[in-house]
This record gives sequence, structure tokens and C-alpha cells, in this order.
Amino acid sequence: MIKFNNKEAYLDFFIEYALMEDTGDGDHTSLACVGPDEISTAVLLVKDEGILAGVELMEIILKKVDPDAKVQIFKSDGSYVTHGDIAFQIQCKSRALLLAERLILNTMQRMSGVATLSKQYADAVQGYDVKILDTRKTMPLNRFLQKWAVEIGGCMNYRFGLFDRIMIKDNHVDAAGGMEAAIERVITYLDQVNKDLPITVEVRDFEELNKVMQYDRVDRVMLDNFSIADTKEAVDHIQGKKEVEASGGITLDTLARVAATGVDFISVGALTHSAKSLDLSLKVRK
Repeated sequence: MIKFNNKEAYLDFFIEYALMEDTGDGDHTSLACVGPDEISTAVLLVKDEGILAGVELMEIILKKVDPDAKVQIFKSDGSYVTHGDIAFQIQCKSRALLLAERLILNTMQRMSGVATLSKQYADAVQGYDVKILDTRKTMPLNRFLQKWAVEIGGCMNYRFGLFDRIMIKDNHVDAAGGMEAAIERVITYLDQVNKDLPITVEVRDFEELNKVMQYDRVDRVMLDNFSIADTKEAVDHIQGKKEVEASGGITLDTLARVAATGVDFISVGALTHSAKSLDLSLKVRK
């Protein structure tokens, strides 16, 4: 099993299977059109406006298909780009370039879209002592790349998966038979397996919040779909005894008002599930 917090192992896995998916038993068009020793030069043309992401990934992909490839980078990860910019120039074997072209573009376009939206969210809370978090609402097997792009855009990664943090949500509470039962079972489990994982508990109302406040082992309270007024009241009620996270339907239009309530974190699924890809093009120079 791939450990997704191992960057090198994940990238090897991802690139191998992405190329396998695209290539099958061979890139027959390129094999027919292009000789094995021919060299091409290509540039990445920006046809949109936003934050560039995936340049480092591009270099890794390119070196996998042609270890002798040469790259000149003009716009690095995190750079603001606009229509007409040239992000980089590459020179490598033509067959390798054509093999990797779509993988490079697909990943960079998507990552750049996520980074662009993340930058907008990060900018919207400048001046507030709050961190914007991503979520697990990502495309399966693409989570590592999407979360990488979130960081490039200036927001913060939350838990990577089900394994690195306890998060008791409404379905856990209801399946366990109540808030107290869910929390007590988690604490017992962690003690039994000797794991020291931080605990977040999602609450839907003040009744559930009051129950959570009884447990010192809970690190963070997640306020799910609370109004602005209720969020502020909950922050005042918690009085710094636990971290406070706001979640649920928070948009760019409401973000600053939520931040002003004094929460420590705001989690936003839209960073990864609603970002629009940037328009990029990889063109061979004649």
C-alpha cells in the first residue's frame, strides 16, 4: 500500500499508472510519426489568469520519460500568471514529450485551478488570525496533487485521510447512539491501540457543543453550518479552551465575516471540489 505522506513513493506510483492508463500497448501515433532519436523543443503557454502550480511535478514527469530532458523555468510554482505568459521551455526526445504532454497538462491545469482558488480564499482573510483548511473532498488517487496545490495557493492542508486524525462527525454520533458514546469509544480505542491522534468533534447545535466541552481529550470543535451569530456565541462560550473550526457552505462572500467571529480554522471543501482548471497549452516550436 502506498503511504501518501511519502511524496517520492506516491509520485512514482501516480506517474507510472497515469502513463500506463494513457499508453496501453503504445503511443502508436507518435511511434508512426516521429523517429526514436528526434528532439523537440516545447513551451508551456498560459491562456488564462491565476496561480501556477505543478511545475515541480512537470519536471519529475519529464525526467521519468526522458532522463536527459532539459528544462528552463520562467514561472515557478506559486507565480501569478496571465494570458500570453510562457511558464517554461523544455527540450527532450520528441516521443517522450508527446507521451507526457497530456499528463503534464491535465495535472498542471487542475493544480493551477486549485491553487488559484486557494489564493483567493487566503487573500480574503488577510488580517485575521485564522487558517483556511482543505478537506477530503478530492478526486480519488489525486488527493496528494490537489492538497499540494492548496499549499501552493497559500491555504493549509487538514488531515490527509482517515488515518491521521480522529474526526467524529454527525454520522459517527448517530451510528454510535449519541455524542457521549462516540467520544468515549474513541478515547477508549486510542488508549487500547496506543495511538496519540488529535480529536475533532463536529457539533450541530449548542446542546452537542455543551456535551463536547466536558471532554478534555477533545482538541477541536467543528461548528457545522452555524450562523454567523451562533458562531460568535460559540467562540465566546468555548473561551479558548479548545480550537474552533467553522465548516459548512462557507463561500468567498461569507468568509471574512466568519473569520471575524474569532474561529481558529475555516474548512472549505470548495478549494478542491469546485476549482476551475486554468487554461494551459504545451506547444512544440517548429
